Amino acid sequence: MTDRAEGRKFDLVTIGRAAVDIYGEQIGGRLEDMASFAKYLGGCPANIAVGAARLGLRVAMITRVGDEHMGRFVRETLAAEGVDTGQVKTDPQRLTGLVILGIRDKATFPLIFYRENCADMALEAADIDPAVVASARALLVTGTHFSTARTDEACRTAMRHARAAGTRIVLDIDYRPVLWGLTGHGLGEERYVASDGVSKHLQSIAPDCDLIVGTEEEIHIASGATDTLAALRRLRELSAATLVVKRGPMGCAIFPGPIPQRIEDGVVGRGFPVEVFNVLGAGDGFMAGLLSGWLRGLDWPAAAARANACGALVVSRHGCAPAMPTAAELDDFLARADGPTRLHDDPRINYLHRVTTRRRQWPEICALAFDHRRQLEDLAAAHRSPIERIPRFKALVAEALRQTAPDIPGAGAIIDDRFGREPLSALTGSGLWLARPVELPGSRPLEFEAGPDIALTLRTWPVEHVAKCLVAYHPDDEADLRRTQEDRVAALFRACIATGREFLLEVIPPRRPGDGPDILARALKRFYDIGIQPDWWKLPPAPDRAAWTALGDVIRRHDPHCRGIVILGLDSPEDDLARGFAAAAGEETVRGFAVGRNIHWKPAEAWFASEADDATTIDAIAINYRRIAGLWRSAKGY
Repeated sequence: MTDRAEGRKFDLVTIGRAAVDIYGEQIGGRLEDMASFAKYLGGCPANIAVGAARLGLRVAMITRVGDEHMGRFVRETLAAEGVDTGQVKTDPQRLTGLVILGIRDKATFPLIFYRENCADMALEAADIDPAVVASARALLVTGTHFSTARTDEACRTAMRHARAAGTRIVLDIDYRPVLWGLTGHGLGEERYVASDGVSKHLQSIAPDCDLIVGTEEEIHIASGATDTLAALRRLRELSAATLVVKRGPMGCAIFPGPIPQRIEDGVVGRGFPVEVFNVLGAGDGFMAGLLSGWLRGLDWPAAAARANACGALVVSRHGCAPAMPTAAELDDFLARADGPTRLHDDPRINYLHRVTTRRRQWPEICALAFDHRRQLEDLAAAHRSPIERIPRFKALVAEALRQTAPDIPGAGAIIDDRFGREPLSALTGSGLWLARPVELPGSRPLEFEAGPDIALTLRTWPVEHVAKCLVAYHPDDEADLRRTQEDRVAALFRACIATGREFLLEVIPPRRPGDGPDILARALKRFYDIGIQPDWWKLPPAPDRAAWTALGDVIRRHDPHCRGIVILGLDSPEDDLARGFAAAAGEETVRGFAVGRNIHWKPAEAWFASEADDATTIDAIAINYRRIAGLWRSAKGY
């Protein structure tokens, strides 16, 4: 795969469906009985684009989305996964396609396509940029996008440009009878309906392809024959493409040349015996894995192993695009001699999937923490100010953050929803790093402010909100207290995983006589030992560089994928905070700060005392925030 493809911008360009999957969360029932749904990116070429990008390929997509919320979701999700969206057009007249689907059992997946006159089916030849196609090593087209005259012309135009540029052409047959108008809307899960018209149509595409991939039923529809070997021979008469037959748990068979007497005489990629949870999307994962090997020049057995492993990983999960494995989990799965079969419950696989699919990278965090509740209640009372003023003050802090954030890399906030609900909503979706507390202030043992059912609480939050929990925890606490606190932190950790959000654990050990400098490191190790792996730690300043190194060593040993540490302020004098920043700056696991009272407390005192107006308060907070961020950047040598 070198020849004319060397030095190209993209390894792969996909073209076609980019939609939103609305997945029923209840497993084992009719779609009629589903009560709640999860929203994911969907559509065969979009899923493949995400899967290929997660495996390290440089990927772009050509499609259309609607000028509405779902279209923005598709675009933002593709971009967050590393897929180039420069050729994702916004259609001002049509809606983004939707699919509503569920999981009844291992063989039944009811689904309804909402795709009539949708945005991606309005793709036309004028949307195809020859330079983009020529900049790719391979172009992937899918059968569905040949089902109407308009999209057929768009795909064939892309294929002509690919041929002229020496770009390889890959066809995923992707047969959905309902999208060819062969079944009613209620039979969206139907995978095979014989059609001479569809067969002839697909046969007109095959001669221009370099790689054709499909299930046995899809090979049948593409050829017009119902015997798999006969179907392969018919396709071979039409095309010199390498033919790949997906065979589910039996793996796959690959035919680069003449078709032999038996399927087993092809290049056979053995399947992986895993427990099936959801087969939807498995073929897209298979294709991503296959292309990740083929486009890197691996031989067919090695490429087949990657393809089959990706399919096995996807069938163990809910959803399609989000189920695609990353390179780290694929490599781990292929290297494990024990051959795990219950992937849905495998701790190692689930851990790797969670920590390697985080969408946005945060190399630095400069968070303005104003989640204070009890302290502001006391301050308001001290100045005989009504408690109802606290939300107004938090809005002023948020405005100061909004004004300064463009100048501060990694800007963010920790803000509560008791007094800060409106500014929290306003800041959500603005690109800031946002965390939100769950603990009842001052509770020891830890209690959750919204009640004990923390998973139910987190389900109501926007997914970008990081769950922040402060626990006053000492590794030498009395056994019952320690266990109670650990159990509640563990419940929060599980709830974060279940709801797909990140977790920040703030640990402040109560001081005890005789405590050494290792108290924090021991506390972190204890949480790791009981299986708790926060995405973030929020920790008080350590006394010196050696103490920071010890903390970093604990994290590196137990969770090399941890996002890192942010330093809290504890209302320390600014000179002490600067020294703490300087001591931490050389430790790679320290990513920044989450400081509050050093920034907003003096302005708060003046405002609650009616000695400063809103504008003066906003300016004072903004100045303080910039100064603290400057201390951090100075410590880092920026």
